[in-house]
Amino acid sequence: MFRFICIVIFLILYLILTIPVLIVEWIIGKFNPYARDISSLRIVQWGFKVILRITGVRTTVIGEENIPDEPVLFIGNHRSYFDILLTYSRCQRLTGYIAKKEMERYLTLTTWMKRVYCLFLDRKNPKEGLKTILTAIDYIRRGISICVFPEGTRNSGEELSMLPFKDGAFKIATKSGCAIIPISMNNTAEIFENHLPKVKKTHVIIEYGKPIYPEELDRDTKRHIGDYVENIIRETINKNAGLV
Repeated sequence: MFRFICIVIFLILYLILTIPVLIVEWIIGKFNPYARDISSLRIVQWGFKVILRITGVRTTVIGEENIPDEPVLFIGNHRSYFDILLTYSRCQRLTGYIAKKEMERYLTLTTWMKRVYCLFLDRKNPKEGLKTILTAIDYIRRGISICVFPEGTRNSGEELSMLPFKDGAFKIATKSGCAIIPISMNNTAEIFENHLPKVKKTHVIIEYGKPIYPEELDRDTKRHIGDYVENIIRETINKNAGLV
């Protein structure tokens, strides 16, 4: 419970004390948008790393060398709020995450999310959802990676279970031609979700798969690319279960 309280206090202070930083970042962006983007990325990553340090989480990372130095579509399984912190804190390039529309209500947090190219998906409005996908494709073409958890929500089932992947996110790769990088995560729900509201020290495994270029797949695999990537992640989390 102590860790949870520390995280809440830090998050509140971060969101309040970085309001002037957002103003400075806005001014920097008027003269050098790229410098603003990189500094915003590092500031958010710093905050995430502090929170992860408070949790006491120990992370084993496999295959990070598989990520090419180009904009990619990260696809991961999703069991914890901490999945975002664990993966975003490791991003080397500008990377936007696709979040649910409801996240837009959180003022300073929303401002920081938009500053680092996060997009908000309205799951109840297909037309708006398509606009989000088109914006993500544009980001890829501008050199910004995108991360999506295509289960659509956090999976609260058994540790090695997964919800079916929704296909819409994969259009970001098939339409832009970028590589898909599978992210397979084990034991992240043990940080928080498995014993709310306690935050516990634990060991998590993150494995980055080899890049998948849609144009290099045969027609049938490309048509069912969501199932293809889902199976890769499923096999990987089963393989890594013994490492936790």
